[in-house]
Amino acid sequence: MKPISAWTATSQDRLEGGKIIFERKLNDYRLTTILADYCMWFVAEWPNGGRVAFRAAYAANDVLNLDNITEDDTEVEFLLSGTTGKISVTLSFPDDEKNIFRYITTLTPAFDLLMPYWPRDIMPMFSKTGRVQNTKGTVHAGQVGSRSGNLFFSLENPETGSVFYFQNLTALNKYCNETETSAGDLVGGSWPEIGMKLPATSVDKPLKEGEDYIISDAFILLTDEIPQDNYQMAQHYLNHLADIYVYLPRPDTEYHDWPDFLHKGLNDLQNHKGCWQFADGRSYLNAYVSDYKTPPESMVQLAVLLPLMDFDRWSGEDHSPVIETLKNGLENFYDKQLGTLVRWLPAKEKDLDWSEEQKQPEVMDSWYLHHPLLNLSRMALDGDEIAKKLLMDSVDYVIKVAQHFNYEWPVFYKMATLEVLKQETEEGKGGEKDVPGAYAHLMIQVWQLTGSKKYFDEAVKAAKKLDGLGFDVFYQANNTAFSAGALLRLYKETKDELFLNLSYVCIAAVMKNVQLWEADYGNAKHYQTFFAIYPLKDAPYTAAYEEQEVFAAIHTYLKEADGVEEILPSVRLLLAECIKYVIHRVSYYYPPRLPREVLAEREDVKTGEIDPNLWIALEDLQDGWNRSGQVGQEVYGAGIAFGIVPRQYHKVDKGGFMIFNEYPATQFHKSGDAVTFSTRGDSRFTYRMVIAPLADGQKVPSVTVSVNQNGRYEETGPVGRENDIVEFCIPGDSKVKIEW
Repeated sequence: MKPISAWTATSQDRLEGGKIIFERKLNDYRLTTILADYCMWFVAEWPNGGRVAFRAAYAANDVLNLDNITEDDTEVEFLLSGTTGKISVTLSFPDDEKNIFRYITTLTPAFDLLMPYWPRDIMPMFSKTGRVQNTKGTVHAGQVGSRSGNLFFSLENPETGSVFYFQNLTALNKYCNETETSAGDLVGGSWPEIGMKLPATSVDKPLKEGEDYIISDAFILLTDEIPQDNYQMAQHYLNHLADIYVYLPRPDTEYHDWPDFLHKGLNDLQNHKGCWQFADGRSYLNAYVSDYKTPPESMVQLAVLLPLMDFDRWSGEDHSPVIETLKNGLENFYDKQLGTLVRWLPAKEKDLDWSEEQKQPEVMDSWYLHHPLLNLSRMALDGDEIAKKLLMDSVDYVIKVAQHFNYEWPVFYKMATLEVLKQETEEGKGGEKDVPGAYAHLMIQVWQLTGSKKYFDEAVKAAKKLDGLGFDVFYQANNTAFSAGALLRLYKETKDELFLNLSYVCIAAVMKNVQLWEADYGNAKHYQTFFAIYPLKDAPYTAAYEEQEVFAAIHTYLKEADGVEEILPSVRLLLAECIKYVIHRVSYYYPPRLPREVLAEREDVKTGEIDPNLWIALEDLQDGWNRSGQVGQEVYGAGIAFGIVPRQYHKVDKGGFMIFNEYPATQFHKSGDAVTFSTRGDSRFTYRMVIAPLADGQKVPSVTVSVNQNGRYEETGPVGRENDIVEFCIPGDSKVKIEW
């Protein structure tokens, strides 16, 4: 028996004795609306008799009166009133086939109203008799911080099924603006008291008399399935999220001139003295602008070098001076005694200030060992001999560490002795659980480079350690996302469905750590947040570099998925949409895109300083009531634009134009005065395609765009023209032909 609050105990009694005011069948389910004193409930009943109640209206210590019910073909509206104000609840059924219903609750206070407490709004129940506290269930996922307001749970006693509950927190913006509260950490709870609670208001920030406030916009999906393992849990989560996403209000995107952003950032990277320091006879990038105290880091150099080299290959431009500067310093990160590339420049390691756990000599953060080597492996696969030598000179040490820890890495360890300095992220939570995936990714790259099966075998051993972790696989977003691609590659090579299933677990874990709502309060009014990706499972902010890497990892995953027909449609849908919104949002990490008052004060910047005129990304975008850039202005985030441009723009030299796609696109083919390609994603969604001049001063030629979705091409016209660019609206999962 679970302990419950007095509120839940009395609520169940009132609910059981309440008045039925509306009933509706939803396939095999029954949805009953019950008015019970100060609450109105929607009670969903499964065919086998289990029930879950959703509180749609609440008026504390009041009595709600039903004033009116109106019904049409698409929705039902309930008008309620009481001493505290009026409440409107609109019930709709966007997808009968998927057993989805939605309700929107609007409160109009009768006086300036405080909200000191708000009980959670979901109550699991037995079919006829039995107390709430005797039910048993599992909460698979809930909201953490400002991530999506979803709750995925199963009711197991009575054996009933599962619920995917999603709060469209965008609807709470007016409430949050006027009360100066956050929509973070609202959806969750402990069994059996689960659901959403409203943020508590302060005395000087009440809800205003006579104003309308949406206080709930809930989508609920009902299913009779209960996940039996972490594979089913992950796949159900992805499928249910995609089913809700189809109906979720989503913000519009707009085209950003990424080539322009890129060249501004490249100029600042090359010329701003705060980006560089000189040490051990070489020039190195700082991790953060004007942070001269911290020694150079290997990851920082490679995080900029690799995407810059990608851009040079794509563009045909020559940035060899900065590329050679970065490449020439890499060998100095190799520690001959250890036999591996290390984090800190050995000649400056003595200058570490011990201010953080990792800022100590010879200390390695487990994920960090693999990250720079992964970038070296990518360079080596592109034919870079310096990268290949550094990689192969380091790989034996990496394997030794993996085998020593039995492919289950701690957080921090001593590089020379492998003494564990910090075993767990927090007590009982284990170490950095996605590192086996990062290691497997590295081993696959080395196997591709050398052809030696021993590296492939290492990848398989490590990947199997991810089995059974569920959402806990997520330690750091970029590592989890790249792990998904490595696992998919293992599936393609071995045909072992374990690896395909584990790839879904990683994708689901990433999707659990995104923000599928638009914060439009406080400082967040000046930047977009929809589909923001959080770097760590408990991070209070989104981070530029991790978002850039997840973006790249999704491209890798979708490329690996080509030809794999069994990939879940929900995965294709969500990943294409994620790419679309990353491109839309991440330009706001650049300080010139933000008003000064949004940026952290000088004394509040943790590392280095912020130059508001510099086209170098902030590390952090915060919740709306906090200033951004508190961590610093990250030089290693300069690769954002270098990563986006080669992946989203396709040059058509003969036509003198570029094709920009918000969705990932593939299979480009040029023939005469025409180019064709395929788009990824889902045909129910559309994205922006832009035809832009290839160079300043050029004009876009007259083009004809045709789309093939049903076996034949049909011409589609532009939806906008501005500043020498032409925009088109293109459906996902289609073929496109452009002629000029």
